[in-house]
Amino acid sequence: MIDGTLIFIGLGLYDEKDISLKGLEEIKNCDKVFTEFYTAKLTGTDIDKIEKTVGKTIEVLTREETEKGDKILNIAKEKTVALLTCGDPMTATTHVDIRLRAAKMGIKTRIIHGSSIVTAVPGLLGLQNYKFGRATTLAFPEKNYFPTSPYDIIKENKEMGLHTLVLLDIQSDKKRYMTANEGMKLLLKMEEKHKGNIIKQEDIICVVARAGSSEPIALAGIIKDILDKDFGPPLHTLVIPGKLHFMEIEAIQILAQLPAQQVRKLQKL
Repeated sequence: MIDGTLIFIGLGLYDEKDISLKGLEEIKNCDKVFTEFYTAKLTGTDIDKIEKTVGKTIEVLTREETEKGDKILNIAKEKTVALLTCGDPMTATTHVDIRLRAAKMGIKTRIIHGSSIVTAVPGLLGLQNYKFGRATTLAFPEKNYFPTSPYDIIKENKEMGLHTLVLLDIQSDKKRYMTANEGMKLLLKMEEKHKGNIIKQEDIICVVARAGSSEPIALAGIIKDILDKDFGPPLHTLVIPGKLHFMEIEAIQILAQLPAQQVRKLQKL
């Protein structure tokens, strides 16, 4: 008989202090606690600090163990298990898959939501959340592997006047985190390949670094002007703006330091 529970708990964006009181309470009542850091990473903390905060030993799963899910589900058949994730748990399809499998097995599931990059980035930049289209992720190119699907998503969003949230690749096992600079250069390479006049060096782009920290960066500027700027430690995120509302123009000028000459150009559009 299945009598267990699997609770997905969001850790938030930056450090161990982001977890909600509800999430903390649930963790303390769990029999087993897992986490994974391949879909995202809390760069302002480490596993020791998280364990100290929640008062539990936490088992860190590999990417393979997380995607397979068996270790989590087998224990959750009989016990109360927590899976801690960065951000909000259900923004990663891997976690949705585990939840569906648990439900099919008769395992009860619950979600304790956490702050998410999906809402934090628009908030820091002053952009309107409902004006974002499909999000996309830039992957590190490998030998004979240079996926350009993000280019198509950005194109589709731009045609509808929508903004694009561009997440940047994380390879936690290699401690490799794509920077905003690397992301912009990849986007320009995609433009060279597709020649769709979608991403130009003269276009405005927005950068957010270390969302959730006490000193995040939110910056808007022309790609060629900020291409080599140092945005500091990870994590970084990009936004390709679509059609901007006048309030959004004012917001990225005041909140994201868009130069006055660029503001005047946008106001004429």
